[in-house]
Amino acid sequence: MKVSLIAAMTLCGRISPGSMGSAGDRAWLEEMRAATDASLLGAATLREGEAEMRGPQGVLPPKRIRAVISASGDLPWERRLFGHHPRPLIFTGEDLAAGLQAKAGERAEVIALPKVADGALSLAAALEHLAGRGVRHLLLEGGGRLNFLALAQGVVDELLVTITPKLSGNRQAASLIDGEQPLGDPFLDLILLSCRQAVSGELFCHYQVRKNRV
Repeated sequence: MKVSLIAAMTLCGRISPGSMGSAGDRAWLEEMRAATDASLLGAATLREGEAEMRGPQGVLPPKRIRAVISASGDLPWERRLFGHHPRPLIFTGEDLAAGLQAKAGERAEVIALPKVADGALSLAAALEHLAGRGVRHLLLEGGGRLNFLALAQGVVDELLVTITPKLSGNRQAASLIDGEQPLGDPFLDLILLSCRQAVSGELFCHYQVRKNRV
C-alpha cells in the first residue's frame, strides 16, 4: 500500500491552526482525497476542529474510507464526522475497543490494534486491515503525533507539504512532526521530487521518504 502524508505548515514548521492554507492548498487536499482510497486522521486533530475529510465540492464518496486513530479513546462524538455515512472507522488499542464500540453504536466501526515495542499502536496492523478492505493508497492527514509515529514505524512513502508564507512562533502550536526522539541519526532523509510556487506565495512540495536507512 502507498501512504502519502499531507499537511500545510508555517515556515517555522507549525501546522496549527489548520486554516492557514489558501484555497489552492484546500483544493490540493481535496484532490488528493479524490485520488486515494482512504484517509487516516489523529484523534487530537479531530478534537481541534471539524475534520470530515470530504473531497471536491464537499462530496463524501460512498466507498471511500475515513478513519481516525486514538490511543486514548478520547473522541469528540459531537463532530459531524460521526453523523454521516459512510460511517468512519476508529482504530484504537485492544483494551479500549469494546468500550469505544459501545459508545459509538452505529456512528462508527471500531477496530482493535496491537501495540509495538514502544507502546504505540501498530500502524502496520492498521494498514493491513485497510488493505483487506481494498485500500491501495492511503492519505495520512495528521496531526503531528500521528505523523511522527507513521514515519518512525516506516510506513510513509511520500510527503505532500504546503509551506505557507507565514510564521507562528508559538511553541504551543502543533508541529509537522511531534515525537520524543529523532527519526534518524539525527535526521530522516527525504528526496525532493517537485516543488511548485503558487501566486499565493505558498510552495507545494513533494518529497519521497528515503527508506534505505543505514
